Parts: sequence; C-alpha cells; structure tokens
Amino acid sequence: MYYGDRIRLRAIEREDLPTFVRWFNDPEVRRFLLMYQPMSRASEERWFEGLQDQRDEHLFAIEASADGGWVHIGNCGLHQIDWKNRHAVLGIVIGEKAFWGKGYGTDAVRTMLRFAFHELNLHRVELEVFDYNPRAQRCYEKAGFRLEGTRRQALFRDGEYHDVHLMSVLRHEFAGARERR
Repeated sequence: MYYGDRIRLRAIEREDLPTFVRWFNDPEVRRFLLMYQPMSRASEERWFEGLQDQRDEHLFAIEASADGGWVHIGNCGLHQIDWKNRHAVLGIVIGEKAFWGKGYGTDAVRTMLRFAFHELNLHRVELEVFDYNPRAQRCYEKAGFRLEGTRRQALFRDGEYHDVHLMSVLRHEFAGARERR
C-alpha cells in the first residue's frame, strides 16, 4: 500500500467491482470521465480479468481514513506507461460523492505522483481534464501540473461541445510543488 496524508492506495480486488458499477452508472460521476455509457457487471469482470496482463498500467483503489477505518472512495491509475520515454497518463475518479471537494483527490494525486516518480522512475505524467471541471483543474495544479494546451471543442457532452485541457507535470516540478505545500 501507498499512504498519503489522508488516503491510502491499495490493489484493486474483484470484490470492488460492484462498487465500480454503481459509480460508473451514476451520470453525475460519469460526466467527468471519458466513458459516457452505463456499465454492466459483465464488462467490469472482463476488464478486471484483463488487468493481470497489463504491463503498462498501474491501478489502485483509493481509501480514505474515516470513522477509525478505511472507506473505498475512488480509483486512480497510471495508464499507457511508456517505459522508454518514462511517461504515463494519470486517471482518477472519486466515485463517492460525499468525499468530493474535501481534498481527498488532491492527496490521491500527490500520492500517485510520488509512486510514479519515486518508485517507477517516470519523468513525466500527463492527463486531460474537461473545461467544465475547475475543481479537478485546481487539484492538479496543487500537485504541480501545468496547462500545456487545449483541444478546442473536442468533447461532446450534455448536448454541447467542450474544450479538453492537456496538463502535465515533470518530476522536478512535482518536487517543487511538494516543497511549496
């Protein structure tokens, strides 16, 4: 496990799949993700089975310390890891809406970046964020991410087109962001 200030990252287990299906079938949660269709338990089972063969993915469950125990509140991962050029794409979802806007995502992103840079020896981590998610943009900026560019009107959601922002953080920028904390 990897520990942040208020969260811990642990391996994803088969028992987590019903929770994922619940989250990803909630339109309010799904609105902030690339997925746009409801999800079935069978598709999540197939996805889980495929995880065992993935060398370019590191996925974790996010648990928050609450009421003397740990509560599964979301997932995060590094995707499309390029081992030669030392970079990856970060993805995160806080599926439990009661934990939105309380700093758990920021702690999870920082913990994930510490894993990326200090355990995997990556040099760069990037992500995409939708223009209508300023809460996520602030979270990423706190962890050291910088805006690199915008794919204008690249996402069609809720009947209209939205910009998609590309953000990234380099290893030395993450170290600097941690010092400013």
